[in-house]
Amino acid sequence: MSGKLLRLVCVAATAAGTVLVPVPATAVPEPDTEQRHVAELLTDLQTLYRKAEKATEAYNATEEKLKEQRAETDRLDRALARARLSLHDSRGAAGRLARQQYQSSTDISPYVRLLLARDPQHAIEQGHVIGRLAQERADTVGRLTGNEHKAHELARKARKALDEQLALTERRKKERDEVRARLHDVEEVLASLSREQLTALAAFERNGVTKAQEEFMASGALGHGGSSSVRTPSAEGDRAVRYAVRQLGKPYEWGAEGPGTYDCSGLTSQAWAEAGMPIPRTSQEQWEQLERIPLDQLRPGDLVVYFPEATHVALYLGDGMVVQAPRPGAKVKVSPIAANPVLGAVRPDPTGKPLRRYEPPELPEGATDGPDEGFEGYAAPAPDTSAR
Repeated sequence: MSGKLLRLVCVAATAAGTVLVPVPATAVPEPDTEQRHVAELLTDLQTLYRKAEKATEAYNATEEKLKEQRAETDRLDRALARARLSLHDSRGAAGRLARQQYQSSTDISPYVRLLLARDPQHAIEQGHVIGRLAQERADTVGRLTGNEHKAHELARKARKALDEQLALTERRKKERDEVRARLHDVEEVLASLSREQLTALAAFERNGVTKAQEEFMASGALGHGGSSSVRTPSAEGDRAVRYAVRQLGKPYEWGAEGPGTYDCSGLTSQAWAEAGMPIPRTSQEQWEQLERIPLDQLRPGDLVVYFPEATHVALYLGDGMVVQAPRPGAKVKVSPIAANPVLGAVRPDPTGKPLRRYEPPELPEGATDGPDEGFEGYAAPAPDTSAR
């Protein structure tokens, strides 16, 4: 353990864009031994959570690639089946052509037939028919050759696609095992703590979040007055916000994208899919592929991305608050925007026009209740007094 308090990160707006600015999570007077121990424990736990979330997003990315690869493998299999059917038909036509050629191999040639004909004009017309038949035979051979080539090529692509699918399946399994191992590390630490220690740990982190939020809002990162409540979402952003709000209270589950449980990017991706605008599945892809915007331009529905590796994401609600699926042990809830170190923000609908009038969704009672920390449910069992 480092023996130092975990430093949260605040994002400040500058003329050049957004920058990461380190700020202390709490004031740092000379801590007593117990407080120092709690701070060190929190640092270790947050590191474990970040590793678990990073592994989860890697798993999610592979899962999406696997879905796409399965679709491509199925598409190639269907195309190969059609090509083989065409090849079968072409081979049948070629067989009939071979039989016709064999049966007519002893016939008098068209040239001799023309010389011996009583009606030369009729013979000439027969010659045209024979010419057309020859062309049809050439076309039949051409189709057979082309269909054979197409079938062979599709078979090669289908084999390659299947190999890629199998490789992705194996990769997904390894990443799933990695997530489980990381979460097991978290559970081991939390299960070793007493209820009093968990309570102290949660209180310590909440105090850090409160301090970080106050400093974040005072920094002017969100623009005039410290909030962006004057801005309104697009119609799609409004639908995404309302969908996210309807999910409040549902449990966090890694790799889940609803409807009963969510992880962080599962919630944001589903919210925008329900709004009629599908976005990438993972927080890293959302950060990389969606249009980035300054924090002082945030409007409801935009996505706030966290940590230097973009391993966490939440949906902006307004007034410096977000809707998020925090981490294992917690539920979908409304949290301060600075509950985690902010990396930046992206907008799924950069061309969407803001609504003229906007009435924020009414939050249910308890929307901000419950821990962002995810410590609940891991308390050590009460001592067994039955034998006393």
